[in-house]
Amino acid sequence: MIEFPEFHSHSLLKGGHRQTLAGFLFRGVGYSAGREQHSIDLPDGDRLILHDDQPALWPIDGPVALLLHGLAGCHGSAYMVRVGAKLNARGVRVFRLDHRGCGAGTELARFPYNAGRSEDVRAAFQRIRAICPGSASAIVGFSLSGNMLLKMLGEDGAAASDAGSDNSSPTCAVAVNPPVNLALCGEALRRRENRLYERHFVKLLGKQVEQRVSRFPDAPRPTWSSLPIRLRDFDDGYTAPASGFDGVEDYYARCSGEQFVESIRTPTLVLTARDDPLIPVDSFESLSTEHVAVVIAPHGGHLGYIGQRNGDPDRRWMDWRIVDWLKRHLV
Repeated sequence: MIEFPEFHSHSLLKGGHRQTLAGFLFRGVGYSAGREQHSIDLPDGDRLILHDDQPALWPIDGPVALLLHGLAGCHGSAYMVRVGAKLNARGVRVFRLDHRGCGAGTELARFPYNAGRSEDVRAAFQRIRAICPGSASAIVGFSLSGNMLLKMLGEDGAAASDAGSDNSSPTCAVAVNPPVNLALCGEALRRRENRLYERHFVKLLGKQVEQRVSRFPDAPRPTWSSLPIRLRDFDDGYTAPASGFDGVEDYYARCSGEQFVESIRTPTLVLTARDDPLIPVDSFESLSTEHVAVVIAPHGGHLGYIGQRNGDPDRRWMDWRIVDWLKRHLV
């Protein structure tokens, strides 16, 4: 088990809400577009876009990492750009994914992405393996994508155990603030103090639905007539039926990542914060296994982790823990 320096919040950013909002508002680096794009055709006709950031002098078999954004994010989300830049500087070729209908893929998908789209993560990773067949590899999933990643790793671990071998998994993985129990996270969003986040997510997702149905006449339509205010209602009236689930309870039950963790065989770090306002920490208390290390920081909020000086090159504690884990396993 790797030893990480303890996280101490910046003196002006005490508390989960301040950390969460600061992480969103203070990007830390300028926007960066990938040097090359790769299109991934999915079996249902939708397409994903990979943004390829290849460092100068990258060797043909050098290490690679796939980065996956959270709900209503894209390849240009601040945490994706920051972590990608830090890995690039250390010789890692980074691929930042735009999920269905996000970023450069806004007009390329009839169906929505969701917390259970492990097949999309697998398709992106397989494409990277085809591009870089001899490379040690990592996948890093933030927030909702962290749940997708855990689901994929568990499914692949179970399949490999049944087959007696596993030669297609990443070398290592990181899931940051993953909503591993979707029902509990839905309840957390209903709290009065979390209404700002919920309205933000629903508004952005609603715009994605409008874009999708206006471009594709055969795209799934929501069952509600006006945009709901609750994310759970949004999922029940759109995400679940559009993705083939029998309502929101079926979607949450079948896609929550905690049930897949026991089958994971890839060295995986799950990083979360005790004061994350969106994801209850109870989900993580007994999640560790032989292959999955769970680190619960006392503070940090949701994808915030802006701390005091502790020897890292900057105050972004989350970024450097990801770098540490990948350095440990990819070198």
